[in-house]
Amino acid sequence: MSGTEYRHGFSADKQELEYEYNSNDYSDTVHQLNDDQEFGAVKRDLKSRHLQMIAIGGTIGTGIFLSSGGSVAAAGPLGALISYTIVGTMVFFIVTSLGEMSAYLPLPGAFTTFGARFVDPALGFGLGVGYAFQWIITVTIEVTAAGMILQYWWPHLKMWIPALVFIVLLVGITLLGVKAFGELEYWLSMIKVLTCIVFIIIGILVDTGAVGGRFIGGENWHVDQAPIVGKDARERTINIFTTCVWAFFSFGGTELIGITAGESSNPAKAVPKAIRQTFWRILLFYILSITVIGLCIPWTDPNLLNSVYADVNEAATIAPFTIIFKMANLPGADHAINAVLLTAVLSAGQSSFYASTRTLMAMGREGKMPAIFGRVNSRGVPLYSLAFVTCIASIAFVADVVGTGVVFEWLVNLTGMSALLTWMSISVIHLRFRAAFKAQGRSFSELPYIAPLFPYSCYISIALALMIVFLQGYQAVTAVPFEVKGVVAVFVGAPVFFGTILGWKLYHKTKIVPLMEVDLDSGRPSIIRSTSKLGVNEPKPSIWKRILHFVA
Repeated sequence: MSGTEYRHGFSADKQELEYEYNSNDYSDTVHQLNDDQEFGAVKRDLKSRHLQMIAIGGTIGTGIFLSSGGSVAAAGPLGALISYTIVGTMVFFIVTSLGEMSAYLPLPGAFTTFGARFVDPALGFGLGVGYAFQWIITVTIEVTAAGMILQYWWPHLKMWIPALVFIVLLVGITLLGVKAFGELEYWLSMIKVLTCIVFIIIGILVDTGAVGGRFIGGENWHVDQAPIVGKDARERTINIFTTCVWAFFSFGGTELIGITAGESSNPAKAVPKAIRQTFWRILLFYILSITVIGLCIPWTDPNLLNSVYADVNEAATIAPFTIIFKMANLPGADHAINAVLLTAVLSAGQSSFYASTRTLMAMGREGKMPAIFGRVNSRGVPLYSLAFVTCIASIAFVADVVGTGVVFEWLVNLTGMSALLTWMSISVIHLRFRAAFKAQGRSFSELPYIAPLFPYSCYISIALALMIVFLQGYQAVTAVPFEVKGVVAVFVGAPVFFGTILGWKLYHKTKIVPLMEVDLDSGRPSIIRSTSKLGVNEPKPSIWKRILHFVA
């Protein structure tokens, strides 16, 4: 079978398209078989439930558990809510852009491959190097954090011991293959999701006085300069948009859904399904969590700001989640949050290994890295990419522990701007994808998922990303006392990012790909349009099953 096959029918109360993926049925089958013979075949073992939980659970981490308090302290309860709403909007639009492209072309390289195909091969190289490096450094950050979190329970424990155990554990999980990654990430994300749900419920009970013994209501929205902190309109506006920087880092990792599409068993169904629920889950877990913190804790509480800058092993005692659990007189709140933080670190660590190794694998197969990085074993694991990531992450960890930490600090600074430029690039790539789609006379009915509000969604995302870049610079320039080092730390990632793009472009003499020459087919799975029998309505699941499905 090749091309497109049609079958007629109905699903539920409306006609529906279902897309089935067959890993051996590409439009360019011979090219794919050659790739599989040379590099080995990836395993498409990620199920729909894995992708759905990764889409939301992967974004829940120390940012929401800790930095959310700093946002309320800096901008006030309403100011923080506005900041998270602004960044949440940008994140949603970026995820929908990536979702549209990944559902149509579910490739392991995702946007790094799309950048090379739809814009310029040099952009694909720059994105791949920056993105892989960003996640490699994140591995080091997470294993270091794991050691500090365990020191909360065992203060005399040498930090390198749990860090070493975590690295070995993460490598072991990665070696088991993508199915193990998906299953573990599903349950780790479930823990984080349930924590947020319990926190929101308890926070509402605390605010209404149902637990804790005191009715709070909206009084914390009237403390001093609240609900938006600032002496005048200008200062309040600056505080809101400056807080967007913290909110941005809280949403880190959202783009991982695009990488996982390359190993999904049915990406054209699973990716759209995960993307469609992203908006509501952002609303539930981020916006409601910020609302509860702003209602229950006054912005003047020093613990809110301290939770951002405290060591990880101390943060559990002053995290906003811990404070509200203690207000509800729940015993052992600090230990529970510390355990959740450990879960978040393990989740982020394995996601870091997954994203970095798959990005290097895709680059190896595309000729942008040594070909050996593209090879996978019988489990679909890119062993050489994994070995490289482990070595670099271990060296960075040793440099941080043994050295003064200066080198590691600058490595982290490099990744901050890289993450922001990556998000902005996704919107640019999506604009080019649609332009090529239109220029080549393709029908939008070929797209398994269509991003809403295009092209305005891309314009908004790019504008908001540029705003965050400006605000990061503004924070550094207006810091008291002023330090040149702080300004350089913010922008150091930009010349490295654009330098890698320019270097590849000059060396290989690449050009922007003409719209008519954009490759919209290589690696695209065959699409089967199918439905159930005409006129037969499928029974809807019970309300409880739908609620559980939404949560899980």
